[in-house]
Order: sequence, then structure tokens, then C-alpha cells
Amino acid sequence: MRGNDFTTGKILSPLLRFMIPVFFAMFLQSMYGAVDLMIVGKFARSLDVSAVSTGSQIMMTITNLVSSFAMGTTILLGQRIGEGRSREGGQVIGSSISLFAVIAALFTVLIAALCRPISTLMNAPEEAFDETAGYIRICGLGSFFIISYNLIGSIFRGIGDSRTPLMTVAIACVTNILGDLLLVAVFDMGAAGAALATVFAQAVSVAASLLILSRRELPFQLDRSNLRFDGKIIRKVTALGLPIALQDFLVGVSFLVLLAIVNSLGLVASAGVGVAEKVCGFIMLIPAAFMQAMAAFVAQNIGAGKYGRARKSLLYAIAVSSALAVGMFALTFWRGDLLSGIFANDAQVIAASADYLKAYAIDCLLTCFLFCFIGFFNGLGMTRFVMIQGIVGAFLIRIPVAFLMSRETPPSMFHIGLATPCSTVIQVILCLLCFRYANRKYRGS
Repeated sequence: MRGNDFTTGKILSPLLRFMIPVFFAMFLQSMYGAVDLMIVGKFARSLDVSAVSTGSQIMMTITNLVSSFAMGTTILLGQRIGEGRSREGGQVIGSSISLFAVIAALFTVLIAALCRPISTLMNAPEEAFDETAGYIRICGLGSFFIISYNLIGSIFRGIGDSRTPLMTVAIACVTNILGDLLLVAVFDMGAAGAALATVFAQAVSVAASLLILSRRELPFQLDRSNLRFDGKIIRKVTALGLPIALQDFLVGVSFLVLLAIVNSLGLVASAGVGVAEKVCGFIMLIPAAFMQAMAAFVAQNIGAGKYGRARKSLLYAIAVSSALAVGMFALTFWRGDLLSGIFANDAQVIAASADYLKAYAIDCLLTCFLFCFIGFFNGLGMTRFVMIQGIVGAFLIRIPVAFLMSRETPPSMFHIGLATPCSTVIQVILCLLCFRYANRKYRGS
């Protein structure tokens, strides 16, 4: 299994070659919840749309939490490769597997047991409460597959391989679409059918990943002796991954609070924002892909002592991401109704979603900077700063602004949505200040 050495040669072309498969893998992964919502929106009731939009937002938050924590494995593995110590990769991976197996068991029990309290906290509309709890319960029981997929993806990215995760998630995406069509459109199972299709698709993805791993030669040895709790390695993975996970979790919680605020405004507002969040999941994919690519690229170069090369990769990433963001802004701001219509038929839901999306269009122009900075700082190992700036933006800006805007009479979905770009502006300013600090710290390397 060939990886990429990012420490020599050109910068932009290998960065893009690595980023593009990451983008398509994230695109297909986003299709899990999006296809659920789209097919439910076309073949089921509005209460099923509300249930899937709220439930999938919960599961996306949990998935992001696991994926972010697994970034500790990606960064440590990338640094070891950059330092020329790739033989230690088996120890890193074995300890990570042991750690995440315990996490998977805990998540499976907790999410399934707490599905109804979670739905209550989310202010799930009364008409859709049982469907929301059912969706969360089914997906929670599939936590093992969610966690396994994200860990395997982090391992591939750590060695510079972004193509294999793309292959496996493509298989899962096709499986999910077929499952949704069968369970929702044919058997009329609504939100529960969408959840079952999603879990089964993730199981197929994990099986495909393990099959590929068993048939390829790794750049390091991995055997049963590595599958143990190595305290030193687990502490390093945790020290790198936990701040990222905590930041992403708290940011996710802030969006859940925002959704709960909107849910209190009624079924149309709840379904509208749920549809808008699915659209946002796609329009933010380019900066998000650069964020993950930057982390792996920078980690290898920092391991090799090449900060100047890592800094240049940041500038290239921002330039390309910004150019693409302009097009996404125009499409989302002026044709949000067209994008929302992909996931819903109800005219009121589409109108509410389009109004909310105008604020996210503004955020498109800002996240091309923010996400590249976050990937850069993650690669440097400055994950505590990433956590701090995320918490500041989420809890000091996004939630208060959203709450204040929801008190308007009548409430404007656009004004509520402005809470997100307001928080991003503050986060970008914090990143610029930290970038100046990093330049001084690594001066001469």
C-alpha cells in the first residue's frame, strides 16, 4: 500500500492530489445523511423529515467527535513517517485500535439508552418525537461501524493514502442509496428505514476496508502483539486528538443548541434548518477537505523539520480554497431554494431553508481561511489552540447571537443563520494571531 512523502519536491500538486480523494470521500460520506433526508423528503411525511434532520445532526456530531479524536492517530503516524520512524507505525495503530474498541462499546450503550432524553434536549417537535428517538437509537446501535470506519480512514491518511478511504466510502454510499430506496420508498419505514440503511452501509464500508487491508502490504509491521494498550502511545494520541475532538464536539453542541432554538419555532422551521444543514454539509466540503489534507501534509513536514514548507502549503491551500469559495457563495446566496429543493418538496420548508442558507453563503467566504488554518495548526500539534478558538466562537458568539436573533418578531431564519459567520470572523482573527506566534517559534526551519 503506497503512501505519499510530502517532505520533498513540489507542494501544490501533491497537496491537491491528496486533497481531492479526501474531498470526494467526504462528499460521499455526507451523502449518508443527505440521501436519507432526500429520500425521506420525497417519499415520507414532514415529521419524518424533522426526525431525520434532527437525528442525523446528532449522529453527525458524534461522528465528527470520533473522527476528530482519530486525528491524533493521523498526526502521530504522519510525524513518525516524517521523522523516518515509520516502523513504529504498527505500535501506533495497534494501540489506537485497542483504545477505539473501548470507545465504540461505550458509545453503543450510551446512545441507545439515552435516545429519548437526547431528543428531549433537542426540543424535537412533539409530532416527530418518537421517530427522532428511534432514528437516534438505531444509529447508536451501529456506533461500532461509525468508529471503525473513522479510525481506519485516519490510519490511511496518516501514511498519505487518501484513495483507499474514497473506494470504501463509495461502496457504502451506493449501499445506503439502495437501502433507502428499499426501506423508505418501497416498505414505507420512514425515519427508521433511513437509519437502518445508514448503519448497514457503514458496516459494508468497514468490511471493505478490512478486506483491502488484509490484501495489501503495509509500510510497517502490524501483528497481534501490537494490539495492546501502550500507555505512552495512547497518551500521545490522546494529547493530540482530545483537544481536536473536544473542540469539534463543543462546536457541534453549539449547532445542536442552535437547532434546538429553531425547533422551538415549530415544525416548518425545524425541517427548514435541517434541510439547510444538509446543504451546508456539501458546500463546506472543499475547505473541510483542505483541513484534513493540511493536517497530514504539515505533520510530515514538521516531523522532518521543514516548517517553511508547511507554511507555504497553508498559503497554497488558502488561495485555492478562496477561489472556489466565491462560486459556492454565489450559488448558495442566490439559488438556495434550488439546493433546498433537492431535499424537500414542501414550499414552506424550502423557503425557510433558503433564507437560512443566505447566512451560510457568507460563511463560505470565511471558512476557506478558517479550515485551512485549523488543519495547519493540527499538523503542528497545536491542538489546544484549535480547541480554544473553536470554543470561543461557538459559545461566546454563535449561541448568544442565535438566541438573540430568535427573539425577533417575527423571527428571521437569515438573521439566526448570521450567528455562524459572526463566530467565524472571530475565529479567523484568533488564527491570524496564532499564525504570527508560530512563525516566530519556528523561525529558521
